[in-house]
Amino acid sequence: MTSPTFGPGEEQTARTLISLAVAEDFGTRGDVTSQWLIPADQQGTVDIVSRQHGIWAGGPVGKLVFEVIDPSVKWTSHIEEGASVAPGTSVVTISGAVRSLLGGERTVLNFLGRLSGIASATQKYVAATADTKVRILDTRKTLPAYRLLDKYAVRAGGGHNHRIGLYDGCLIKDNHLGAWRAVDETRSLADAVKAARANPDNDLPIEVEVDDLNQLADVLMAHPQMVLLDNMNAETLKQAVAMRDQSAPGVLLEASGGITLENVAEVAQSGVDRISIGALTHSVIALDLSFDWR
Repeated sequence: MTSPTFGPGEEQTARTLISLAVAEDFGTRGDVTSQWLIPADQQGTVDIVSRQHGIWAGGPVGKLVFEVIDPSVKWTSHIEEGASVAPGTSVVTISGAVRSLLGGERTVLNFLGRLSGIASATQKYVAATADTKVRILDTRKTLPAYRLLDKYAVRAGGGHNHRIGLYDGCLIKDNHLGAWRAVDETRSLADAVKAARANPDNDLPIEVEVDDLNQLADVLMAHPQMVLLDNMNAETLKQAVAMRDQSAPGVLLEASGGITLENVAEVAQSGVDRISIGALTHSVIALDLSFDWR
């Protein structure tokens, strides 16, 4: 798999979060334990080692942690982002002042464990649907301020990104419709799509959330780019795909809600194009990584 791009947006997010993380750990006095026990000139080398099977992600963030704490620390990666790791795999070697290594230990493992955990979870969903055409996507259910990093980790796991925020995609959900219809109860889902499309600033894809097949029939008449099928079982999803194929074959269908590793293959086999899964980022189980001295 091609390594995901860690671009300027991800780097700026990482630097901001690292600054906050280091400040909360060091306070105004720094790592007092290391200062009281470790000579300032003592040098050392550490391997970051995986204790379990998973997918590696977050190396560029980890490297930035030590650039902030001590630019003289040397960071050497042994595997690419998105690569599989097994228990005992050394993913990175870090060398430098022991005080600096100890000062960054918890911060770097916090970042790397979270991002590798997201990548590992994503890869399991991707593998479970590998014999279908479906794309596995994330959602906006990310840790506040971590969104670009969380979504980077999804890409490292072989998944795809949904919209980043409220600014880069029009997703008409039930609460939008409720507020919009409060003005005129006769307004339909198709009318909502037409209203969004008529906006003079409209240069973004339009997606609409529906709860049942009647709503789907309504919205397909307006041909949005995508329709989100919320909390539908596999049989209903198959019917939705048949409706789409007959009346609006160019519209992409996205299943969401209640997706687990146990049912994702069945959902994918219904014929939908996309499956979005909030659990990829809102229920993270960190990959178990250790900081092992050589």
